[in-house]
Amino acid sequence: MKRLLSTITAIIACLSLQAQYDIIPLPQSINIDSKGRMLDMTADTPVNDQLNPKITSPEGWRMTVDKQGITIEGSTEAGIFYGHQALRQIMAGKPSQLPYAVIENAPRFSYRGMHLDICRHFFTKDVVKNYIDMMALHGMNTLHWHLTDDQGWRIEIKKWPRLTQVGGWRDRTVIGRNMGLYDHTMYGGYYTQKDIREIVSYAAERHITIIPEIDMPGHMVAAVTAYPELGCTGGPYEVWPDWGVSEDILCGGNPRVYEFLTDVFEEVMALFPSRIIHIGGDEAPKVRWKACPKCQQKMRQEHLDNEEHLQGYMVRYMEKLFSSHGRVLMGWDEIMECNIPKTSIIMNWRDWKGVGDPAEKGFDCVRTPNSTLYFDFYQIPSGDWTNTTLIGGYSPLEKVYNYEPAPDSLTAEQKAHVLGVQANLWTEYIAYPELIEYQVLPRMAALSEVQWVDPSRKNYKDFKQRLQRLLSIYDEEEWKYCHADTKIEK
Repeated sequence: MKRLLSTITAIIACLSLQAQYDIIPLPQSINIDSKGRMLDMTADTPVNDQLNPKITSPEGWRMTVDKQGITIEGSTEAGIFYGHQALRQIMAGKPSQLPYAVIENAPRFSYRGMHLDICRHFFTKDVVKNYIDMMALHGMNTLHWHLTDDQGWRIEIKKWPRLTQVGGWRDRTVIGRNMGLYDHTMYGGYYTQKDIREIVSYAAERHITIIPEIDMPGHMVAAVTAYPELGCTGGPYEVWPDWGVSEDILCGGNPRVYEFLTDVFEEVMALFPSRIIHIGGDEAPKVRWKACPKCQQKMRQEHLDNEEHLQGYMVRYMEKLFSSHGRVLMGWDEIMECNIPKTSIIMNWRDWKGVGDPAEKGFDCVRTPNSTLYFDFYQIPSGDWTNTTLIGGYSPLEKVYNYEPAPDSLTAEQKAHVLGVQANLWTEYIAYPELIEYQVLPRMAALSEVQWVDPSRKNYKDFKQRLQRLLSIYDEEEWKYCHADTKIEK
């Protein structure tokens, strides 16, 4: 009986010591010193960085706590960086001692993303940098930056200056959900190329790659307002004051449009070193193309069966342009309907409806289902929706946590096509920096576990316990976050 009690006491003591390493994302292993030895934490406690080629994951890390202090190892600087994010959480409670231990972790997916739309509402460089800081804390490595849309063109293109001079501003914005009421206030803004380089550099210092999105051929009202000859009708157009999908898109039969796309994307590629360039490709109604003589002539010239294949022609044009610069094309899942090459990467947002699962069809893909990973959705029950007006939908913390991007219904070969996971933040109804923080936190923590942790090791109740340490960092940073579902379950 004494031996049993001694064993139970030792287990409890070990669990108590391990609790000091309760962090997000959950490490793959935490080995506590069996002798119970502790490192006294002082201002002089050394933290040593060490490159170790024996760590097989390029973003994996190992932390050793012993009499030498704290040592963080990784096979790359990125791995060491993620180890420091883990240490930041460990130190959040300002412990006076840490148990000797070896902690190791490596991400499940190579693509761990967040998306930010700055077109519907524009945000300063500091707001974008703050978003990058939040991503870094959660071990994310890719920012998908949505830079152009019907409601505003937000990136300077030197060969086409009216894109920002005209397309960067709308003279009014709809109030509420397209009620036909407007505020009649000029609204807009854009980033200079100097601004873009500054933000790209800031992200790179935190091992985050920025993937730019220039949406085409749809969501181009701001562009055709600046240059009406790029549209099928020639206008008149206006930078769109409403939300939703416009029928005015780029003219697929106009040679000038292809010159425009080449000029724009060559300047974009010069600013962003990302291997992947996003062309959007979603929500492009073909109403104008069906009535456009230039589009119909282009279809006959290229032996295209229908307007969807004309979009496919444009996608393939972009794919060749990117390939000539050593880049890869990414687009929303609608481009799968357009007879595109398998070299394209699919970002599937429609829960695989309509076009099917890209992984099953042999496309590399990134999962971002709108039903779960659209962080502009509410995260509180519908009875509390009177607090603020959002786009709708409901995706609470637990739903995000339990999302599985590579289900067992896929074969091993198909699962290998799932590059990673991303959550999206569209900003039709998000006009303030504080609301950005509130909408992504703490759901970003749940997404981090989806991106890093094998599903067999996930446990929502345990996650909620570990979340408390992360919430203290949110408080320290004065980040606003949703308190719903953050309390520990007894």
